Amino acid sequence: MTGSIDEGAPLWSLPPQYLKALAEQGTVKAFPKNTIIVSEGDRSDSLFIVQAGKVKVYLADEHGKEMLLGTHGPGEYFGEMILDEGPRSASVMTLEPSRFSVITTDQFKQFLVRHPDIGLELIKSLIHRVRALTKTVGNLGLLDVYGRVARLLLDMAVEENGKQVIKEHLTQQDMASRVGCSREMISRILKDLRVGGYITTDGERMTIAKKPPSAW
Repeated sequence: MTGSIDEGAPLWSLPPQYLKALAEQGTVKAFPKNTIIVSEGDRSDSLFIVQAGKVKVYLADEHGKEMLLGTHGPGEYFGEMILDEGPRSASVMTLEPSRFSVITTDQFKQFLVRHPDIGLELIKSLIHRVRALTKTVGNLGLLDVYGRVARLLLDMAVEENGKQVIKEHLTQQDMASRVGCSREMISRILKDLRVGGYITTDGERMTIAKKPPSAW
């Protein structure tokens, strides 16, 4: 497995030096692909730092319908709401063979006492995550399906050699789970965007050739 917590972490993670120090307090555990690590409703008693692999965070109903909240890879963490020891607010499943450093609630509390400066960084990280979730809720409530798909593509795109490229590979079902629609609807919208010259695809790589219109 590749990847480490020393790699550049996104805004919603902790600075690498803090993440590495915290990871050293935990127990390393490895899981195969498609393993449920956390189930919604479980008691919150541990924090997971991703050292290798990739996971998805999602909500699911009794019929198996899913809403994808996000994905995490090396240098990121999940299960941070362990201090109130309340129930897990979402489920987490591995998307590929993955390795984690697992920190218990007591270990996390002791680490915060020894390193009080990490508290501010943790608050900043949580703020970024709340902002992202607020934006997701707003998109679901205020945009139609096309608008949600267009917004998802724009949010995921990063600049590379002057082009807006979507590096993260998402299947049509993944996209459907993120925006709350059917896979068939995603297929039709992506086809229309390709025909209109708004996106191009090369294998699993997608490029935004021009900004999609705000309404279709």
